[in-house]
Amino acid sequence: MSKIIVIGAGLAGCESANVIASAGIDVDLIEMKPVKRSPAHSSDKFAELVCSNSLKASRIDSAAGLLKREMRELGSICLTSADRASVPAGGALAVDRDLFSGYITDLIKRNPRINVINDVVKTIPENAITVVATGPLTDGFLADDIDRLCNEQSLNFYDAAAPIITRDSIDFNIAFSASRYDEQSVGDYVNCPMNKQEYEAFYSELIGAESAKTHKFDVYEGCMPIEVLAKRGADSIRFGPLKPVGLRDPRTGHRPWACVQLRKENAKGSLFNIVGFQTNLKFSEQKRVFSLIPGLKNAEFVRYGVMHRNTFINSPKLLDKDLSLKSNPDIFFAGQLSGVEGYMESAASGIIAGINAVRRLKSKEPLILPNYTMIGALLDYITDPSVVNFQPMGANFGILPGLEERIKDKRERYMKLSERSINYFERTLKNEGCC
Repeated sequence: MSKIIVIGAGLAGCESANVIASAGIDVDLIEMKPVKRSPAHSSDKFAELVCSNSLKASRIDSAAGLLKREMRELGSICLTSADRASVPAGGALAVDRDLFSGYITDLIKRNPRINVINDVVKTIPENAITVVATGPLTDGFLADDIDRLCNEQSLNFYDAAAPIITRDSIDFNIAFSASRYDEQSVGDYVNCPMNKQEYEAFYSELIGAESAKTHKFDVYEGCMPIEVLAKRGADSIRFGPLKPVGLRDPRTGHRPWACVQLRKENAKGSLFNIVGFQTNLKFSEQKRVFSLIPGLKNAEFVRYGVMHRNTFINSPKLLDKDLSLKSNPDIFFAGQLSGVEGYMESAASGIIAGINAVRRLKSKEPLILPNYTMIGALLDYITDPSVVNFQPMGANFGILPGLEERIKDKRERYMKLSERSINYFERTLKNEGCC
């Protein structure tokens, strides 16, 4: 076995192919365009950006900035191309989408170790080390074959996900922990109680908030956005996801008029999702309206609610920490199909999958980045078997382990978290090497 196969030439696939070729290994990069396009794509170029030209913040005291800094340490082809295609965007890294894809396409096609094959893959080869990076719109025969490989019922098609916030940003002078009708235990939920006036103010803003634009490849069947449900009547959500029955506000001793519940998103309880709040509101509107919920005035959103078609595997049950299938360690998954969310997150997972595919070929131990790095924490999260009701996750400081010292200032705390990660890349990993 002298070569590695990469399926899909999106951001993750291109990163995988590049890192494999850089290690001196030949790559067959199989891309279905121009033979076939997904409904989201309009170009035949590789690494096409669909919904935005922004790759988010560049500051290293931001989650997005730290992620990109780590990727640069790993030789990211996407960031090299982004620098060449960048356009002014304040503190963010934004690109000319056409130039960005063009640069990556050219770099991949000119690489003598990468053999580009334009074809529609229907089955994953099981006699070769393979990286599957076919994206969130994977369907047809290939989706069926992935489902078969993953013991069936493993592909998820989600069309609704609620926002996720950090525990540290919840005001527990207002919010309280309790389960319905259970006054003896601490409770599995964090509850944000509303009186009548607070509810009516929140309701008014919710039904008047602006929704995001939809796309022809979005899917909405079988789900109900919180704002759509609210428009059915003033009490529709108060008798639905905001029902207060079985709860008692410890500040008043009485049942609240309405109550928003938060549920743990991860085992260590650093992240919570807002129960029943699947939504199609614009991100800025989610921040504005949901911050009106008592106890969430200063809520830090690590992921906003989304409603669109997305295909991903149940990674916590199916993948090892190196992004290989537990049932077949020669097959690796990367990109949004693996359960990461975001352009750079997808690209980062592609780098790690590519590195570990090379290590697999060379019979070396896999590279598992520590969970205090942003990439390490992200991949640790999507492969953590304790995660329940798994939904894709993007880079955020909520998934990193905390510091030994408690720092109240958020900017200073984030900088310390970033420095801890950068120290690992500059000292430990640089000496050990990747492949």
